[in-house]
Amino acid sequence: MPAKLDDRKALVLLSGGQDSTVALAWALNRFDTVETIGFDYGQRHRVELGARRRVRERITTINGAWRDRLGPDRLAVLPAIGAPTAMTSEAPIIVSGGEPPSTFLPGRNLIFFTYAAAWGHGRGLKHLVGGMCETDFSGYPDCRDDTLKALQAALNLGMDARFAIDTPLMWIDKGATWALAHELGGQALVDLIIEETHTCYLGTREARHAWGYGCGTCPACELRAKGYLAWRGT
Repeated sequence: MPAKLDDRKALVLLSGGQDSTVALAWALNRFDTVETIGFDYGQRHRVELGARRRVRERITTINGAWRDRLGPDRLAVLPAIGAPTAMTSEAPIIVSGGEPPSTFLPGRNLIFFTYAAAWGHGRGLKHLVGGMCETDFSGYPDCRDDTLKALQAALNLGMDARFAIDTPLMWIDKGATWALAHELGGQALVDLIIEETHTCYLGTREARHAWGYGCGTCPACELRAKGYLAWRGT
């Protein structure tokens, strides 16, 4: 028999970054029970592992319903995903047109969603929620809508289930992501994103900008800063 998955329950892939935090708020607005899962895969920006813990703690203070809906967290240790890249080593970050950037870790999101589905299968968590975005496409083929639709089909066939992969940010840019955060949780959620989340690939938290902490020059920081300025109209 197919797994009994509850349409009112979700599992959010929470990295500790801006996008996954907005995806968590989106899920908390929609589902009765929301659990989270994160991954320690030897990432260069390991500070995000601490950020995700602080996000979970602070987001419950924004909305009483969110506090009641937020369920357990799981941190999975997945060492040695593929050959080292700029995401998992001190290699230089290189972005060139027509090819994935040097931060691309092949199969990362495929592994994450597969693990999440395996974990959620026994807990009745139907909705697998991620902050992937194709509009701000950074050259990562595993962030594309087509990829995740195909993965959803494969997971459902392979696990005899009816999971739904939800990507609420897929078709909006970073400016609209800031706007969605404000719509979902007001200035309190915007402040949480600025102060607690981490997106910088280099793991830098020494410099605090208007949009949050980071080196300010890596591709992740540039996208985040550009989106913040667009949202603020400056």
